[in-house]
Amino acid sequence: MRGELVLSVSTLLGFLLTLVRVGGVFVFVPLPGITSVLSPVRVVLSLGITIALFNEWPKIQAAPSAGLLLLWIMVEAALGIGIGLTVAFIGESFAIGAQMMGLQAGYGFATTIDPNTQADSTVLVIFAQLAAGLLFFATGIDREVLRAFARSLETWPAGTFVLTRGVAQQVLFAGSAMFSTGLRLALPMIAIMVMIDISLALLGRVNAQLQLITIAFPVKMMVALTMLGWLAILLPTLFRAGMDTSFGVIRGLIAR
Repeated sequence: MRGELVLSVSTLLGFLLTLVRVGGVFVFVPLPGITSVLSPVRVVLSLGITIALFNEWPKIQAAPSAGLLLLWIMVEAALGIGIGLTVAFIGESFAIGAQMMGLQAGYGFATTIDPNTQADSTVLVIFAQLAAGLLFFATGIDREVLRAFARSLETWPAGTFVLTRGVAQQVLFAGSAMFSTGLRLALPMIAIMVMIDISLALLGRVNAQLQLITIAFPVKMMVALTMLGWLAILLPTLFRAGMDTSFGVIRGLIAR
């Protein structure tokens, strides 16, 4: 006597809505190399996490209309994208800070291939992205993302989330924190570079025969390397603080 696998409409709808929310998260969540891998790999990852969250699938009693189902899908995608964006903001703040530092330290002329986009990008930005990706796993943020996601399914089962103006404001607040974190990261480097420029300018005024232009770039780059070595010690603390802010926003999003 053969057993038959029977899937109810409620189970299929719960799977679909949960998959949409998971897929929305993985559009922007900063997993290293996630944007450069083949699309089937990302699909399989989303499917695997969705199946792992089977116990959190919503129980839909009656089949919704096509319009209501489309509305649920849009809302679930928006929630997933909002969570993914909030988590990705801290990694982007590292890239913003590295871009600011590279322009001041003279590393803006040194470019390499971005492994994610296969486009030219400055060296410091690539290193900042790699550091953020490593810290994402080293500090256990990947597990925190999964816990927050499971919590969102408990507080807001798929198909029940309501988009409000406050939700958008919380995501915008996390975006503004991205720029402030990047500026805080780059500000010590910018201050040192400005002091070096002022010092070299004063030396040039004192003795016009000195060819300071030829030594300005090496001096600034060596000082920048020293500063980067000092800032590397602070990166885990800064990353964790930024992630605490991001997860505070996520808890606000999924709170009921």
